[in-house]
Amino acid sequence: MNNDFTFTIKSQALDENYLPSNSTRITTNFANLARGESRQQNLRNALKMINSNFNALAHWDNPEANRYAVELEIISVDMAIAGSETAFPSIEVLKTTVVDHLTNERIEGIVGNNFSSYIRDYDFSVLLFEHNKGRNGFSIPEKFGDLHGKLFQTFVKSDAYKAHFKKPPVICLSVSDNKVYQRTDNQHPVLGYEYVPNEASLTEQYFQKMGLQVRYFMPANSVAPLAFYFFGDLLNDYTNLELISTISTMATFQKIYRPEIYNANAAAGNRYQPNLKNQDHSLTQIVYDREERSRLAIEQGKFAEAHFIKPYKTVLEKWSANFA
Repeated sequence: MNNDFTFTIKSQALDENYLPSNSTRITTNFANLARGESRQQNLRNALKMINSNFNALAHWDNPEANRYAVELEIISVDMAIAGSETAFPSIEVLKTTVVDHLTNERIEGIVGNNFSSYIRDYDFSVLLFEHNKGRNGFSIPEKFGDLHGKLFQTFVKSDAYKAHFKKPPVICLSVSDNKVYQRTDNQHPVLGYEYVPNEASLTEQYFQKMGLQVRYFMPANSVAPLAFYFFGDLLNDYTNLELISTISTMATFQKIYRPEIYNANAAAGNRYQPNLKNQDHSLTQIVYDREERSRLAIEQGKFAEAHFIKPYKTVLEKWSANFA
């Protein structure tokens, strides 16, 4: 099955000098920050927030709260169908590396942060929208997310993935604002208290088709739970420092992108429903264009439709039907 697709993995450092490439999905959080007059200050501030958050969580043997630094690497994945001379920019994620200044050690972190996908843009911003246009009630198209899920699983099982990464990805997202989350007694030393939702969200169902489970935890110094999507055993397959690298990275981006939830002035209680209209929150000193992000998601979904979904429709349907 893997022979039907060829995956090419490229990497680029995400630092204060980062400039998005032409193939980057520009609605991605870090790419949005890296444009405009404030681009360098945005990146500098975001990276500083990540490092501060990391050291606050990895506080043992770290009295000055400056032992660690997080380096971020943008992983771009191009996918080519067998027999095609052109590749499609399928997935982009961040990978973390932890630098221990005390031991001068570089510790490989987790890949999967800030997961983005042109095909997911197509599913949610084009296919789902067109399916529900003019309808009285909301519904989901048949086989919604099937292709994306199978392509993602194929990539994670590919030789290209295994050659670059030691462990499966972890994708950390924000919670859904139309679900209610209940805190449990389960507390992890790094991930914090676990929460459970009252029902499954569309995002959960979509990521389940990618082969991923989900658990919700609110780490220390956070004010709302984060959604962790993973293969295997989240609590035992990854070290504390690996988990902290993901938490510190994604908690920072969520404070920037979802300040109403993740930079709220009151922390989530035992029963919690996120509110994107919450006025009791603080803004970071980082410029983020959410209106542009929503508009571009539609444009990028249409790009995926024009350059991947429609040209290879017959091939993709046949491959998907035979997927095992």
